[in-house]
Amino acid sequence: MTTPRPAGAGASGSLPARILPGAGRVARPVARRLVMLVVLLAGVFAAVELLPGDAAGATSERGVTAADLAARRVALGLDRPVAERFLDWMTGLPAGDLGTTARGRHVTDVLAGPFPNTLLLGALALVLSIAGALALGGWTALRPGGRVDRAVDTASTAAFALPEFVVSVALLLVLSQWTGWLPAVTLTGPDGTPESWSMLILPLLSLAIPQIGWNTRIVRGALADQAALPHVQAAIMDGLPRHRILSHHMLPGALPAIAVSTATSAGMLLGGAVVVETLFNYPGIGAVLAGAIADRDTPLVAGVVAAAGAAISVLLLLADLIRDRILGAHR
Repeated sequence: MTTPRPAGAGASGSLPARILPGAGRVARPVARRLVMLVVLLAGVFAAVELLPGDAAGATSERGVTAADLAARRVALGLDRPVAERFLDWMTGLPAGDLGTTARGRHVTDVLAGPFPNTLLLGALALVLSIAGALALGGWTALRPGGRVDRAVDTASTAAFALPEFVVSVALLLVLSQWTGWLPAVTLTGPDGTPESWSMLILPLLSLAIPQIGWNTRIVRGALADQAALPHVQAAIMDGLPRHRILSHHMLPGALPAIAVSTATSAGMLLGGAVVVETLFNYPGIGAVLAGAIADRDTPLVAGVVAAAGAAISVLLLLADLIRDRILGAHR
């Protein structure tokens, strides 16, 4: 007499047995990135500790007495070892408690306004970067070895090689100082956002241009690999239109590499936003981080890093899932 199978089980075994391998593929990268984030945050605490001065001195009024300064250090917990303060701060992290700044505000309250502004700027720059890279990479992939291909290759390499602050200064000179087309700084409205959409253009371009260069090279390389495959060569010999060859035969196979490149760009954009926001006085986490470092405010610096790191980790995880799903569909 055979034992009946549980409902929903197939020939390969029970349903949990089929689910667990997929769950493991998700759990491993999540755990790895969590460990990396914890190590990064520990490094933040250590780095701020190595800076000259401390939060008590940086945030105290002029002329404060030595006794008052010592009492303030005790109140801020600066008399405790840095490892103990880090572990104490980490206990609140799972519940979303990022601690209290040296000036007595909750870190989450300090980040509540600027962080969405940074996410907006980063999201717009990411969309512009991917759109530009797909357009340029697709255009050159259909005309390999030509003058346009060589020109785009040279320009994309140069764009990616330039740091964001160099691009920012160049755009400031050309589009603001020399022509007066765009405002040089960002003015903040009553709601904490830029007063005008035109104030977003210079920070947006400063972030997007290097990433357009990076992603154009990735897209061009991925499409070149697909162009060498037999089914693409067959489509070319059949005389199919170029745009159809690109969209139906080359682009689907290049999507895994493009997904990973997009997630990597998101992390680079959030990192570059700190510099760009400071240059353009944009109301994002760049100004918050600069002020936190000046105040030697370890919880606030770590809070900025934790928020940015969490956003980057989510994007990288999504990119891994999309890549695995696309590769699985092609098998």
